[in-house]
Amino acid sequence: MASAVSSLFFATALVMMTLMIMLEGSTTCHAARHLADTTTAPTAAPTAIPAIPAMPKPPVVPTVPAATLPPIPAVPTSTVPALGVPPIPALPKIPAVPPMPAVPALPKVTVTLPPPMPAVVVVPKVGALPPMPAVPKLTLPPMPSIPGVPMPFVAPPPSA
Repeated sequence: MASAVSSLFFATALVMMTLMIMLEGSTTCHAARHLADTTTAPTAAPTAIPAIPAMPKPPVVPTVPAATLPPIPAVPTSTVPALGVPPIPALPKIPAVPPMPAVPALPKVTVTLPPPMPAVVVVPKVGALPPMPAVPKLTLPPMPSIPGVPMPFVAPPPSA
């Protein structure tokens, strides 16, 4: 049931996306320009078709006279009185800052370095290592065969 609902959801989403892409890309501007460029002059009114009765023409709407508006009264101008800015109060006098005391001189420091490193001792070269002891060869008992199970085989020795 869940897969049917999710597939229906995804199908609906796909159709909606397709429609959005198609509608976003289509404009009637190109069609209108093409129609305006390719249409010919209007032809004469078609003759009356005997099967269709002639419709009366709609009544002509009388033209409305243009309305005249009264003149707009002038906006009165008002003058804003000039406001004086109050004077800025004087700042109080700050007493003189006392002079900075002199920084005392630091005593001379003598650095004693550690003694130099001793020379590197050369390690004598070790001779050849002793041979590795031989690993005894083991022989395993034969594997019992089980019907329906493939028999394992020994891999060929690696090529040097």
